[in-house]
Amino acid sequence: MKKSLLPRLALFVSLAQSITPDHLAAAESPPRERILFTKDWRFHKGDSDGAGDSLKYGKLKPWLLPTAGDFVSAPPAKRPDGEAPGEKLDFTQAAFDDSQWRSLDLPHDWGIEGAFDQALPGETGKLPWFGVAWYRKSFDLTAADHGRRISLEIDGAMAYSAVWCNGRFVGGWPYGYASYRLDLTPYLEDGANSLAIRLDNPEQSSRWYPGGGIYRNVWLVKTSPVHVEPSGTVVTTPEISPESAAVEVLSKITNQSSEPAKVRVVTQIFKLSAAGVAEGSALFNSTPAALEVPAGGILPTTAKLKIAKPKLWSPSSPERYMAVTSVQQGNKTVDRFETPFGVRSFEFTADDGFHLNGKRVPLKGVCLHHDLGALGAAFNVRAATRQLEMLQEMGCNAIRTSHNPPAPEFLDLCDRMGFLVMDEFSDTWTRAKKPNGYAKLFNDWSEADVRAMVRRDRNHPSIVFWSIGNEIGEQEDPKYFPIAEKLRAIVHEEDPTRRVTAGCDRPRAGSNGFQKTVDVFGYNYKPMLYAKFHSENPGIPLYGSETSSAISSRGEYVFPVSNNKADGKIGFQMSSYDLYAPGWAMPPDTEFKGQDENPFVAGEFVWTGFDYIGEPTPYNDDVTVLTNFHTPEEKAKAEEEIKALGKLKVPSRSSYFGIIDLAGFKKDRFYLYQARWRPELPMAHILPHWNWQDRVGEITPVHVYTSGDEAELFLNGQSLGRKKKGKFEYRIRWDDVKYAPGELKVVAYKDGKPWATSSVKTTGSAAKLILTPDRAKITTDGNDLCFVTATVADNDGLMVPRSHPQVKFEITGPGEIVATDNGDATDLTSFKSTDRAAFNGLALAIVRAKPGSSGPITLRVTAEGLAPAEVIVNGGKP
Repeated sequence: MKKSLLPRLALFVSLAQSITPDHLAAAESPPRERILFTKDWRFHKGDSDGAGDSLKYGKLKPWLLPTAGDFVSAPPAKRPDGEAPGEKLDFTQAAFDDSQWRSLDLPHDWGIEGAFDQALPGETGKLPWFGVAWYRKSFDLTAADHGRRISLEIDGAMAYSAVWCNGRFVGGWPYGYASYRLDLTPYLEDGANSLAIRLDNPEQSSRWYPGGGIYRNVWLVKTSPVHVEPSGTVVTTPEISPESAAVEVLSKITNQSSEPAKVRVVTQIFKLSAAGVAEGSALFNSTPAALEVPAGGILPTTAKLKIAKPKLWSPSSPERYMAVTSVQQGNKTVDRFETPFGVRSFEFTADDGFHLNGKRVPLKGVCLHHDLGALGAAFNVRAATRQLEMLQEMGCNAIRTSHNPPAPEFLDLCDRMGFLVMDEFSDTWTRAKKPNGYAKLFNDWSEADVRAMVRRDRNHPSIVFWSIGNEIGEQEDPKYFPIAEKLRAIVHEEDPTRRVTAGCDRPRAGSNGFQKTVDVFGYNYKPMLYAKFHSENPGIPLYGSETSSAISSRGEYVFPVSNNKADGKIGFQMSSYDLYAPGWAMPPDTEFKGQDENPFVAGEFVWTGFDYIGEPTPYNDDVTVLTNFHTPEEKAKAEEEIKALGKLKVPSRSSYFGIIDLAGFKKDRFYLYQARWRPELPMAHILPHWNWQDRVGEITPVHVYTSGDEAELFLNGQSLGRKKKGKFEYRIRWDDVKYAPGELKVVAYKDGKPWATSSVKTTGSAAKLILTPDRAKITTDGNDLCFVTATVADNDGLMVPRSHPQVKFEITGPGEIVATDNGDATDLTSFKSTDRAAFNGLALAIVRAKPGSSGPITLRVTAEGLAPAEVIVNGGKP
């Protein structure tokens, strides 16, 4: 029998050199190690033969609840005596032979790997994300680990995760969007150790694609028995002026040894570079705080510091600092905890919207689901960075994490890049939206989930308010209002510096008393109620928590152009004239008008920034009739299906709501928002494209999105008129243009002066392919990605907008194609396939360099009858 680590605590504490004031001394053995624990896991889909129903939530619940002990105000649940569930199963045993299981790295989403299945609901993407799966990992501890506390941190696992170490049950957390930590120390042995993690994704537990698997990062954390406790530090800036900023750093020091510990706690502040690296020497050193922490106890200490002439964090200038808390025993530093933060002030006002650092800043926000398109729910920093870069180009400055806490790294990106964030808890309280959704967990876990979210995220300068729910059914019934009041109180206990909100879709929520249970009120799709709300609630700040929900397919246009928002369907696509929306929603122009008429509104969060997997409104369900088809052949096929089945099978696997499609290609709507959100940017955009050889002489309306205030349209050099935007008009329309091939050109003006030009041309036939990488070089860390766009072009290099050739991607060199896509919501080709039809002239390949490799990676794309293309992406060390 191998010996436990616990008896050797006093003998093998790993100590580092003291941290010097200038932050430059290198520790020979770091006092705290946080190791990315994502490589070389084993995966098995399906349950252990002997599991039966012994690991269902009802059986595991008494053993899981103690995991949340530090996150509940009432006395925490105690772990039952005796053998825990699963401790006799073969999958949990250290000696189990998992060599036949699949080897993989995390983050991992098993659902995105599966084939689309027409029998599965489009609501969750027609993908097999549900079921039970296990992950196992073996790892060794060395002599340097003796006496240290070893913890496992899981940033997100979907769902009902349960963890065993060396065959013994450790704990778990049911909510798949929550991050949590487990102390492994009591279960570890010298030398080899084994972890087993079981996930159980119930069917009908989500309204969108949730993914399946350990889809965020996992960490192994090693500390001294005396260290900053897991929630780390809390940094606040109670006083800010141009001359100085007062900074308070609250740290809780825990002593997990068997003897009292006399320690000194010192906090320093450093300036962070744009890359998140501490620069130069400390800006301020606190007076050391002397503490005697009892064995098994926790003591708080607050350091008060100052920053001279602070650089303020904002979307336009995301300046950051870092607090470094060092814990010293004797002359040794036994822990060192780093906390990035920002200095900024903000306020939500009822009469003048949102203020940041003393200035009004409109919320130009979008809602984002957590999937990353063809990559699924497995989080990837580069993929998220690409999304945020495109949103910034559009003028977006705010993100709503719909409808759950995001990956921690996503918030790091928002801090670094300058996005304001609404961090959201959940889509459901006690009134279920899905039979197996969060309502089953709410009573047991909501307090712990909310506290865990706030404690994890409260030092991010990007976060300016917390959302306790989205469109929850309880908003209409006063008997449920105490739930909102309780959740708000929990948030305020954990973070008194920020306000609490909720996204409300029911008109009555703004007048029945629910509006008083939150600090800032959010209306979903109610611009027509902004004035009424403000009149009845003059002291409550208001914003659009979810807006527009316009639906469109990139490059699709329906004629004649209808102004009825319910129209615009063609096959299973939606017209991109940006006039169409579901019954509860509206075109962007309507929301813009609501805000402009009511300038007290703080801004909006558009549904959604990107298309996402699942929820393909208006094609969520099978239908019995469609009015428009691309071709007579499509119509005949649909009629045959209706005759045979009595309905049409809807192929849609992803949403139509996005301003940008699932592959990351901009829809026309991108430019409508850019025109509004970046009024200083000279820009103009024409729609539709100008390839309508079958419409010669027919009315083909032309819309122009521009940051200018008027524009003149030319067809083949002949003016079709100069028009000004009217009051509360956000596009310029020429509704009587008759199509003729050639060039359509617009000249936009601002204040009577030329401002921007743009044109679209009738192209030749598809002749070649063009490959465009988003970057010429990527690192070979196994995570970095290159997104390569394949364009179907004519001989002049112009994209042929109605082309759909089947393209094949091939790669040579030290790289691999991770996924492909085209942005077509109806394409049921596996994301893993390297063969894919272009959709309206575009397709995407996502390339990754093989870990540890170097050298050129060549991507080649071919299609029948078209000249092929190649591009080289260089892979190099990080």
